[in-house]
Amino acid sequence: MKYVLVTGGVVSGLGKGVTASGIGVVLKACGLRVTTIKIDPYLNTDAGTMSPFEHGEVFVLDDGGEVDLDLGNYERFLDIKLTRDNNITTGKIYQSVINKERKGDYLGKTIQIVPHITDEIQDWIERVAMNPVDGKEGPPDVCIIELGGTIGDIESMPFIEALGQFSYRVGPGNFCLVHVSLVPVLNVVGEQKTKPTQHSVRGLRGLGLVPNILACRSTEPLEENVKAKLSQFCHVPISNIINLHDVSNIWHIPLLLRDQRAHEAILKVLDLQFVGKVPRQPKLVEWTERASKFDKLKATVKIAMVGKYTGLSDSYLSVLKALLHASVAMGRKLVVEWVPSCDLEACAAKETPEAHKKAWKLLKGADGILVPGGFGDRGVQGKILAAKYARENNVPYLGICLGMQIAVIDFARSVMKLPGANSTEFDPDTTSPCVIFMPEGSKTHMGATMRLGSRRTYFNVTTCKSAKLYGNARFVDERHRHRYEVNPEMVPEFEKAGLSFVGKDESGTRMEIIELPNHKFFVGAQFHPEFKSRPGKPSPLFVGLIAASSGQLETLLQPSPIIVNPKPVPKPINGTVGPKKTMYPNGHAKKPLDSLVYFANGNVIHT
Repeated sequence: MKYVLVTGGVVSGLGKGVTASGIGVVLKACGLRVTTIKIDPYLNTDAGTMSPFEHGEVFVLDDGGEVDLDLGNYERFLDIKLTRDNNITTGKIYQSVINKERKGDYLGKTIQIVPHITDEIQDWIERVAMNPVDGKEGPPDVCIIELGGTIGDIESMPFIEALGQFSYRVGPGNFCLVHVSLVPVLNVVGEQKTKPTQHSVRGLRGLGLVPNILACRSTEPLEENVKAKLSQFCHVPISNIINLHDVSNIWHIPLLLRDQRAHEAILKVLDLQFVGKVPRQPKLVEWTERASKFDKLKATVKIAMVGKYTGLSDSYLSVLKALLHASVAMGRKLVVEWVPSCDLEACAAKETPEAHKKAWKLLKGADGILVPGGFGDRGVQGKILAAKYARENNVPYLGICLGMQIAVIDFARSVMKLPGANSTEFDPDTTSPCVIFMPEGSKTHMGATMRLGSRRTYFNVTTCKSAKLYGNARFVDERHRHRYEVNPEMVPEFEKAGLSFVGKDESGTRMEIIELPNHKFFVGAQFHPEFKSRPGKPSPLFVGLIAASSGQLETLLQPSPIIVNPKPVPKPINGTVGPKKTMYPNGHAKKPLDSLVYFANGNVIHT
């Protein structure tokens, strides 16, 4: 097993996660199997109980793990499925050591940071690194480890010590350290300054870790004399100094790494150039096309994001990425209008009239509306008003988790004439509890007590828009994170009034997807489809929202013709060119020979 450690210096938020993901993409393109581990030095056992304002969104894995958002970057970039063990926290390590101490595993020893905590960290890394995450058998070739925080932080010291020991444990040729640092430009001077990086590397060396590669963040490409200076003072070859300057979109990051031959530097340190077979050159054709396509997009699609964490975009990072994936797939340039849900409420008209006016202007000017998940009653009435506006004005709407629940509340109040309808989360004494607490949930403990992870949803209405977007699948597996659900006892009343519950769980009593059949696109999902969206495989529900918002949904939902038993096309002889083919949207070729073509609706035509 080979290990690549990614650390950060000078300031936080430099993009260590994207850098680690980019390195993984390039190594994967070289033919290597890659896994990842994220180390978060905070004392929380996991990210599940933290406010999005504290640490950004909580990313949910298939196994129900609530983890740092960087694991979302890893999954999206590398198209892998991680587990909760791929996210190490100080809380997990200490909890594991204390549990062992209580069981007597240490045979009466005095438990200390060194060696017990540091050994636990190293053992955890070695154990998790061997687990395949790409759906194949056998261990991966390379494990990329990202150490959260900044070099010098007190809370990360046990991990620094453990990783220093770990580099010695695995030996030369098996450990590569990539240090991400900042090369700023002072406006007064106007030149790129290397001193912050020099000090950061000096601090790293003082802690027992020696960087093999420097990944320098900057606004503009590094000048050659700056690289030479960094090489001289940081004792890193110029060929191992990689510049990650600002780019138009993050899909350029793997391309930057490839163009600067970062993979060659890493493979050399890891002694992988001549093991087995020589790793192939990373072409990254799909990444090049995707990055180029994004840069060339002109026609826009405007989506109003209605939430209460709009002041920090990382709170909805996966939702933003899913919107981006879908918009690029539909050939549209994404414009997100942030609408604080509190500003939509009636009380805001009196307290903050300008903000109220601006919020409604943004909402009414959008092509589509998205209400993401959330907890607590702040801003809920504004979200309900947003769902009502979308429903009444035939504006494309996608509600995720809470966004689905508030759409149900609005329908109960406005269509079913139940003014007291509410969720017991916001009003425990409501006379019309259309959203209720799930029986298996805990009201005393917060952490890991929700309905979490991948669950199966069955389509009971096969002609609905959602089923068509999922390729007419009978069921889908999506990730969940919720404590409340639509009250199953009220479902017959809702359906009688015109709200369609097109997706349910295996028992048929838990509502998963809602639709308004006569609406352009009004969909709510109890699950979080954004967590499984990938750049090359965008989430179907997000594609539906973007398509409906840009006037392409009808075309998208039309069945694609499929060739049935086509006669073979003669091979070209002596360099002659064979007959041209007409390509259908699904990739099948229409050949200028007799064949049958049928559609999903059962129609058959001759060609």
